[in-house]
Amino acid sequence: MKKIGVSLLAAVLGGAIAVGGYKFFENKQLDNMTFEEKQKVYYASNPTSTALSSTGNPDFTQAAAAVSPGVVHIKVSVTTRGGQRGGGGSGSPFDLFEEFFGMPQQRRGQPAQPRQAQASGSGVIISPDGYIVTNNHVVEDADKIEVQLTDNRSFEAKVIGRDPNFDLALIKVNATNLPMVKLGNSDDVQVGEWVLAVGYPLGLQSTVTAGIVSAKGRRIGILDEPSQQRGFGQGGQPEQMVSTAIESFIQTDAVINKGNSGGALVNARGELIGINSAIASPTGTYAGYGFAIPISLAKKVLDDFKEFGSVKRGFVGVSFKEVGVVRKEYGLDDVNGLYVEEVVKGGGAEGAGIKKGDIITKVDGKIIYGSPDLQERVARLRPGDKVKLTYKRDGKEKDVMVTLKGEEVNKSSGNEEGSSASATQIFNKLGASFIPATDARKKELGITSGVVVTQVHRGGVFEYFGVERGLVITDVNGKTVNSVDDVESALASTKRNIVRIKGVPQRGSTVELNVPIEY
Repeated sequence: MKKIGVSLLAAVLGGAIAVGGYKFFENKQLDNMTFEEKQKVYYASNPTSTALSSTGNPDFTQAAAAVSPGVVHIKVSVTTRGGQRGGGGSGSPFDLFEEFFGMPQQRRGQPAQPRQAQASGSGVIISPDGYIVTNNHVVEDADKIEVQLTDNRSFEAKVIGRDPNFDLALIKVNATNLPMVKLGNSDDVQVGEWVLAVGYPLGLQSTVTAGIVSAKGRRIGILDEPSQQRGFGQGGQPEQMVSTAIESFIQTDAVINKGNSGGALVNARGELIGINSAIASPTGTYAGYGFAIPISLAKKVLDDFKEFGSVKRGFVGVSFKEVGVVRKEYGLDDVNGLYVEEVVKGGGAEGAGIKKGDIITKVDGKIIYGSPDLQERVARLRPGDKVKLTYKRDGKEKDVMVTLKGEEVNKSSGNEEGSSASATQIFNKLGASFIPATDARKKELGITSGVVVTQVHRGGVFEYFGVERGLVITDVNGKTVNSVDDVESALASTKRNIVRIKGVPQRGSTVELNVPIEY
């Protein structure tokens, strides 16, 4: 009997070790997956209901019920100054971000005095461990970010990465088993297809509206005004105005308003196809059309935020104008395509043989009708990736493979508890994104721990003190850091509103900063 008991105990322990080991490696594998891969694993184990058709008498009840819990209310505290955002009365038909976001505009001529303001937007949970996508303009100036779910649970969020060129941001809350919205494929979206907009407009709680996709690939110039010359590449001549913003919006007539910014645009199956970003309105409220960032573009940007802390963009290396704009000026017979005005020296286009005066007509075999067709496709790729371009010269077309180049980056290189803010607030005040330092980087610098500063955001403390991208931070408030969560945890011990930071710019040298956090 005793032998049987020992055997049973050994079997139980062996099984527990096996299961524990499996779970350990499973979790490690999940951490290295993209958001889309993680969702596929989740939905393979948790199948959704039968897909709904958008034909016949539309019934959106199942889609609304599936999506609403995964769309959150984002409330932010912002320190604003008069005239900071350009003021009102511009007369633009496109609703300014602060108006769409729900922030009051400043009057022209108003003195630039700092003040605290409250604003709100929306966000979409894309991973059960707390990752949330929203718009950059929702969180870019936030001192504090609060996320509220439909079940009234509330969490404080930190910024993982953000980029104004895409108007996207990835934030994270410390929570698990959160409801999320299934990622769809915006490439399959058709004009005329039924869609739902889900968010928190006009200070209301979770709201669902319906409409159709009225257009795709819309460029409205809201991310890079003014943009008389729209370029695409690593640079060009200094006097040229080269746009780095990516606009290829899904246009919809589903009702969206102030506060919907960062919310979900989903199809009739409840799949996320876009992130609501702007409206066209002469009044600042709904007047017919809204614009959403395609999720197929957003996926790559969000994965970059999670992995690198910033967007890794590949560039063709040209500046151009749409053929329709310069057709008469250059006497062109073509109707569609992009006229190459400059070729960046050492760029991918130059290496592929593209020259000034060529007309780029196709990208990966698809006709280019406007700049968004090329920009969105290339924006999904990273430096080193290849893209097939078709260009026309002397009336003849030629296909070439262009290896994308990276963006050029300039390099240089108490006992009394006095902090009145949470660790997450202080994290956001720093205005930076981090990723764990690789083993190779740590070996190169002769250190055993550290996080790399991958992005320094405008208006943050790091920018003010001249902290640059690439710096490896080893200690925060005397505590060793190896991850974003380590940084936030260490910030909790901030005393007298002074954050103590130790970094290693190069082997054999260190920098120490005592950074004051003001409120």
